[in-house]
Amino acid sequence: MSATADHAEERSNPLARLGFQPGQVVQELGYDDDCDEEFREAIVGVTGNELVDEDYDEDVADVVILWYREGDGDLVEALMDALTTLTDGGTVWLLTPKTGRDGYVEPSEIGESAPTAGLTGTTTTAVAKDWSGTRLVAPKTARSGGRK
Repeated sequence: MSATADHAEERSNPLARLGFQPGQVVQELGYDDDCDEEFREAIVGVTGNELVDEDYDEDVADVVILWYREGDGDLVEALMDALTTLTDGGTVWLLTPKTGRDGYVEPSEIGESAPTAGLTGTTTTAVAKDWSGTRLVAPKTARSGGRK
């Protein structure tokens, strides 16, 4: 595919811009009634796989989406839980309510919590009408059992 075609796909499919790809295993943590169903369905459409939940222990996940709201508990612990099944070099998308929405999380809390959990923030973007996503990555390790 040409660079122009790649850019056209990213514009027509925002999930490609977020790095979701066919065949990926996506683990979802923190699901509740307020989560964006269209976003969830779009991930399934791109990956071709149903989202797996916190009980997933068959293999490793390529991506973890973590729905997190102010009041959901300790963010560092939630991020560390997200790393449990994440493949080496995988991505955590921390999804938080946008400014002014119930459960809004201050960016400074994310900025302080991510490094404590061993993650680095790379980008923040709107992922749905009421939700922002912060892309977090873990340094590659020699974790056994992970896909290479």
